[in-house]
Amino acid sequence: MIKLIDILENKILVPRRSKEERDKNYKIALQKKIQQYIKGGSKGNLNLRNAPITSLPDNLKVEGSLLLNRTKITSLPDNLQVGRNLNLYDTPLTSLPDNLKVGGYLDLVATPLSKKYSKEEIKKMIEDKGGEVKGRIYP
Repeated sequence: MIKLIDILENKILVPRRSKEERDKNYKIALQKKIQQYIKGGSKGNLNLRNAPITSLPDNLKVEGSLLLNRTKITSLPDNLQVGRNLNLYDTPLTSLPDNLKVGGYLDLVATPLSKKYSKEEIKKMIEDKGGEVKGRIYP
């Protein structure tokens, strides 16, 4: 017979995985998602919004939009190419990579970069590093 005290003292209902283990498994799943995206030819959008990622592989090419808003990413990989939009809204991003290419808009709203630099300064910074943004820059 199950007693209420056993349930309350967590003797019967024990979580299968700890929070740390769940977080670790989630990060592994995200890495696999990125690898599958690359293996699949980098077609379409890569949506990583709200993910606990801090970095991406170098030379990443995204045919569609790259959505990184509200992630923990602090820097972008060198030679990043995004065919459409790059959304970095509300990230702790502090620097831009060499040879950044964005075919659409670049959203840097609510980032340390947007608080420190103007739209013109960000555009010049990108161009000075061999990059290009074809759409608007939103600081």
